[in-house]
Parts: sequence; C-alpha cells; structure tokens
Amino acid sequence: MKPALLLAVGWTLAQSCLAGEETVPTVQVSGHYQNAVGSSDAASQGSITGELIANRPALRTGELLEFVPGMIVTQHSGDGKANQYFLRGFNLDHGTDFATYVDGMPVNMRTHAHGQGYSDLNFVIPELVQRIDYKKGPYFAEEGDFASAGAAHLRLADRLPQGVVSLSAGQNGYWRTVLADTVQAGAGRLLYGVEANRNDGPWDLPERVRRYSAMARYSAGTGDQGYNVTAMAYHNRWNATDQIPQRAVDAGLIGRYGNLDNTDGGSSARYSLSSAWRRRSDTGLTELDAYLLHSRLDLFSNFTYALERPEQGDQFSQSERRNTAGLNAAHSWQSGLAGLAMRNKLGLQVRFDRLAPVRLYQTEARLRSATVREDTVRESSAALYGENLTQWTPWLRSVAGVRYDAYRFQVDSSVAGNSGKARDHIASPKLSLVFGPWDKTEYFVNYGKGFHSNDARGATQTRLADGGASAPVTPLVPTRGRELGLRTELAPGLQSSLAVWRLDIDSELVFVGDAGDTEPSRASRRRGIEWNNHYIATPWLLFDLDLATSHARYSQADAVGNDIPGALNRVLSFGATVRDAGRWSGSFNLRYFGPRPLLEDGSVRSASTTLAYARAAYRLRPDTRVTLDVFNLFDRRASDIDYYYRSRLPGEAADGADDRHFHPVEPRTVRLTLARSF
Repeated sequence: MKPALLLAVGWTLAQSCLAGEETVPTVQVSGHYQNAVGSSDAASQGSITGELIANRPALRTGELLEFVPGMIVTQHSGDGKANQYFLRGFNLDHGTDFATYVDGMPVNMRTHAHGQGYSDLNFVIPELVQRIDYKKGPYFAEEGDFASAGAAHLRLADRLPQGVVSLSAGQNGYWRTVLADTVQAGAGRLLYGVEANRNDGPWDLPERVRRYSAMARYSAGTGDQGYNVTAMAYHNRWNATDQIPQRAVDAGLIGRYGNLDNTDGGSSARYSLSSAWRRRSDTGLTELDAYLLHSRLDLFSNFTYALERPEQGDQFSQSERRNTAGLNAAHSWQSGLAGLAMRNKLGLQVRFDRLAPVRLYQTEARLRSATVREDTVRESSAALYGENLTQWTPWLRSVAGVRYDAYRFQVDSSVAGNSGKARDHIASPKLSLVFGPWDKTEYFVNYGKGFHSNDARGATQTRLADGGASAPVTPLVPTRGRELGLRTELAPGLQSSLAVWRLDIDSELVFVGDAGDTEPSRASRRRGIEWNNHYIATPWLLFDLDLATSHARYSQADAVGNDIPGALNRVLSFGATVRDAGRWSGSFNLRYFGPRPLLEDGSVRSASTTLAYARAAYRLRPDTRVTLDVFNLFDRRASDIDYYYRSRLPGEAADGADDRHFHPVEPRTVRLTLARSF
C-alpha cells in the first residue's frame, strides 16, 4: 500500500476515536431482500440489498456472488484469479454458464486465456455495491451469452449516505484499508473509493497478494432521469499454491498448505470507463449504457508437475491483453390492446473484444522456454431483443420475449491452419406465466432458450498445437430451460420460494484439470429443486435458509460414464443476522456443498464441505464501529475444490499416476476491522 494512503487512513481513524461529532444516521430498511410477491417474473429471481452485503463477512471479494441463493464460491489457486463458482448442478469453473455484470459492464471474458467466460470480481470494492439483482435460468430476454444457469447484476451506488474509512488486520499478514465518500460537485455528485489489500495466507509459500482498486463516479439527476460516468482501476499480483496431489501430502513430501512449484502465480489489471444515461418521458423510459475496458493477465500454473517435461517441469503461462467496447440501449413503454394493459421493451446490445495477443507458453520459473501458440482475436456480437408483458386478468400476466444474437470471429494464429473467420447466429424465445396472487402466494411457469459461446480459437481451429488434426467447434451452443415455481408471504415475516427446474445443453463446457482450460464436451441435462426462505423474526433478528438439490448427467451415453465431473448435487446455506441490538450487531453463516463426481463413471467422488463464518460488531460511538470476523469458525479440514487426473512427481515412473488433486480451505482465520463513518 502507498505510505501516504496508509497515513491518511490511519489519521482519519484516529480522529474518529477522539472526536465527538455526530454523523448523518444510516438509512433504515425493512429487510435484506426486495423479493416481495409481485416483484418478479420467476420464483428464482430476486434482489439483495446493500445492508445485507454490509452485514455479512466475506473471505474473498468473489463471495459477493454467494448472496445468490444456491451459489457456492471457492478458489483453486491464488486469490488474484477469478473464483471457482458452483450453481444448479454446475461446476461453472470461472463463469462458463453464469453471466455477471457490474452495472452495464459484462464481467465474463469470452475467448479468455484461462477459460471461457472467465469472471474476475476482484476489482469490485464491496462497500460500493448498492444491491445485487439475480436471475436463474434462460427465461429473460435481456440476458444473453453465459446466462443459462443464471445472471447477477451488481449495482454500484451513485452516492453513499455517509463517508466511510476502515482498516482491517488479520492473521498471515492480512490487512485491508478502504476510504470512500460522496461530495457535491457542481450540479451533481462525485463518489470516490479506494481499496488496498495485502495477504500472505496460510500457505507454506506466502501468497503475497498486493491488490489495489479505485473507483470514481460522477452522477446527476435520479435513477430514471439522470446520468453517471464511472472510472475504475485495479491491479493485483500474487504467488499461487494451486491444487496439490493427495499422494504428495500422504507421503509427507509437502504439507496440506504446501506446493510443488514455488514459481506459480501471476498478475492482472483492469481499467474501465463507463457511462449510463436514463430518461423518462410521458410515454416510457429510455436507457443507454456504454463502456470501454482494458484488461491484462499473466498467469503461471503447473498442474501435472513433471509429466510432460521431466527435466524442465510442466509449468505453462497463459497470457492476454484485451480491449473491449460495448453499448446497451433499451426503450420501455406502456400500451394497451383490447382493454389489456401491456408493458413493452426493445433493446440492442453490442460488444467488441480485441485480444492482441492471447498466448500460451511453456515456461520454467516464469521464464518462457517455448511458444505453444499466439493468437490475435477479434470477436464482435450484436443482439436485438424484445419483450412484452400483458396483464390478461387480475390474476394472470404473461411475459413473452425473443432475442437474436449474431457473432463474428476472426483469428490470426501462430499455428498453421488455425487462422480464419467464422460467424454464427441464434434466436432465443422466452415465455413466463405468472398466476395470482392468491392468499399472498403467486405461481410461475417459465420457459426459455439460451446459449453460451465457445472460444473463438476453437471456431477456426483445424490443427492442434502438436500438429494433429482438429475439427472446429460450434461457435454458439443452444441451451433450453424450464421451471415451475411459487413465492409466498402467507406466514407473517416470511418470504419463501420454491422452484423445480430443468436445463438441457447441447454441449457442456468442462474444466480439464491437467490442461488448465475449458473444453466443449457432450450434451447434458440437469434438473433440480430449490427452496429459499427469508424470515424477519423481529426488527433486529433475521434468518435465511436456502436448500438446493440437483441431478446432472450427460444426455449422450458413452462407455466412459455419464456423470459430469465436478457437478454439484446439494447445497445448504443458513444465516442468522442480529442488527441494532443496542450497540451490538452480528451474524452467523453456514454453508454446505455436497460431494461431486470427479470421473464420468462416478468411481471417484469428492467429500462434502461445510464451513461457518461469524461476525460480532460493536459501536464504540455513533460514528465508529469495531468488527470481529471469524472464517472457518470450526476449523474444518475440507477442500475448496477437488479434481482427479494424471500427474507425475519427481522420482515417479514416466507415465505418472492418476490421483485426487485438491485445494484446501483456509484454516480458522480471524480479522479485526475498525471503521468510521463521516
């Protein structure tokens, strides 16, 4: 962290403990969710308020997505990488079939060096997130690529009710500081926020995370009659302890938090400029978002150790430099036909990515020894969508929509035969029926077609890096989902929803552990049940209980088996939150995710993982609070993720050994935060 910034934060905190001034009171809200009956078009759709985000501890920034019911967020490598996501029977790797947005900007990176749909949220400052809107399933016309399992929109604040400065410290060299405030600037407001974070973690090789984020937003007007302009910057570098083989731990070669290649790690950066404009008239609402984005990544990994190159080692580097530009435009208006009230929406989404280049190298101790491939990629897409909501009767409404996506790919490759152009298009109809409410209960029927894109390099590839023949993959892969659900507020203080769903995918995207990448695979089918409950027992005591079960299989039979490696089958999360109990507040959160098959025949499975987080906070003054967070409260020895593949340790036979490779959860970790509002 810059010494000047640390000095400024420390001085402000010291003033907060000594000064006696009162501050603007915080905004009071009735609950943590905005999911009342009549607020959504599916049982699995909802919103989380900023109050819940502020009151629940998070070990990593990516755990913001765990506010989506049924979502599990873990990590299989250093904390500078995108997280590992699980939802609705998916091991989503880094985001293959779950779309994430920060305001109007997509987070998923297509044709990414490390994996299709790569979603790195480390650039977000959680204190500046106002709410999270989530949807599951391909039932919504405005959601396109990667949104088959669901989508989350992180909405950043235009203003803060009061400024905040905080300093956190914890075990293993952890500290984090945040400074954010809103000031008047001409006819509008300037919101700014900066974050600095360092962490070595529990690993035998100190992780040495060095992360810096900043955001500045100028806004004027209101949410539907105004505009904002936002600049964001992020930089991170780290060492990585990747997943390790169980046999190395059993033999005592390394400890549970050890590593086999102490030069793994990387650096990443992201810089963006975006703008949003809203204008409401007597006839409707017009919305316009535009964004420019530059990102870069250099990642060094070694998953097989000495299997391919015994003398040099199997470390490889995945690297990219990316520029992205995009535009989202939509117009909504009210109308009527034959006495029926209608709401209509037309939208346009345009995105262009240029990777110059995206690269794969063989490396040794982060030094390049050979080029596997270098590519320059241009990928562009345009989508048109329309949606109509009709209120047929007081107890029946329909939402019908359709979107059309067109993609163009151009690849210039260092591998002969892999350069070329491709294009594809897809139409996706959607339909939702909402019945009720009766007795504070409404019922939903949802159907939709969606898709995910494949890596542009696969769309033009005719040769493998070793010279073998390869057939191009389908650029856009259709998905089809359906859901039956209900939401009820029949019991006082309780919001409860139940959804039964199914999702079919024409080609599964699967993470390949020994290659560190995603590959297209067979068609698949998933089905499951979700039950979500949010209960306000008293104004100061709230409970959450979310249960999800799913069944995932390849739908094209194969002799190797039909289980989908990494497919999650059970999730349970429980939370209890105490707020405004005098000077005290706090929370307890428990999450469980069940065992997963690691091979297609189901012969090897992971264990389940259960973790608990706890928070206790005490208000020293109206403007000063101290918070104690404890992660992995019961100090469980479990895995964040498990894989099963072949690797070779030094001294083993040339063909190595098949083994379980795991990344352990962090042991019990304590962090203390002093925060002042001003």
